[in-house]
Amino acid sequence: MILLEPNSFVLEETLMERFTSEKPEVVDITLVDFDNVVYHLQTSAEQRTLLTLSVEMKYFKEAVEYGAQDILKREYGAYLVAPSSPQYQLSLQFDLQNLPADKAGLAKHVSMLKRNVLASSFYRAFEYWESQQEGAGPLMATHYRDNEAIYVQAQQDRVTVIFSTLFKEEVDRVLGKVFLQEFVDARRQASIQNAPQVGYSSREAPLEIRHLPGLRQDESAGYVSFVLFPRHFADLEARENTISQIQLFRDYLHYHIKCAKAYMHSRMRARVREFLKVINRAKPDRTIAASEKRTASGRYFRPQFRNSNAPSHQQQHVEGEW
Repeated sequence: MILLEPNSFVLEETLMERFTSEKPEVVDITLVDFDNVVYHLQTSAEQRTLLTLSVEMKYFKEAVEYGAQDILKREYGAYLVAPSSPQYQLSLQFDLQNLPADKAGLAKHVSMLKRNVLASSFYRAFEYWESQQEGAGPLMATHYRDNEAIYVQAQQDRVTVIFSTLFKEEVDRVLGKVFLQEFVDARRQASIQNAPQVGYSSREAPLEIRHLPGLRQDESAGYVSFVLFPRHFADLEARENTISQIQLFRDYLHYHIKCAKAYMHSRMRARVREFLKVINRAKPDRTIAASEKRTASGRYFRPQFRNSNAPSHQQQHVEGEW
């Protein structure tokens, strides 16, 4: 199994090509990332040195409620511009003739755009925990996919993160349950006792979100709960790593479900090929069988068929020849 990177590799690669190009060109490129995020890179014929990156995120308004604008100003303040079209929620603009010396670092940082926007609810929950207020904090929901969401809620001693996910096929539901149950059972090992506590439930939503309207409670719905303790986010480096890893859980889960299905299909095709070889070896050689037959002792028996024109008394004695 692999761990997916938190940044968009195709966006990073495309930006590097534009940043390092000796001759500015007119470009119009559309890229798609996980969770239906769309990136649009464009330059105009009049100003080829100005590269505009526009982003479409369906959950951007929810992220703004949790402080996404402050994160964007902190991370990309010098490049933020007004959205180029109503279709997009935010835009960044780069002057290709006035880029920093570390162009690779800039491309890497910009490719983390989706991660930084989606991290707004996590930062808000960690800030609530640091304030040491009594009781549970607000329940923050980010509907980052159709009929799927991430719920984050801070408490005095922990932060709970709940993923709602859908399994459209019966095979996906079975494999998903196996994977998620392994997450629950793996924490019993002594080597990973410091990992977040994981809970899984199908159909019935966890108590923290059970009061919310519109939750699906059928066989296709699954809910995964992560309980983050202070050791997972008290330190700044651990906090950033936790946010980057837990955001990709849904993509990680469905990616490996597809890989498991592909592996099983390849094994089934290989087994079918082996069965066909066995069946082909079991077929008799009809050319030999039609002309010669063997007795139990191994001698050949060549039958001579009756001649309809022969007398009847000859037909009674000519049956075969040894």
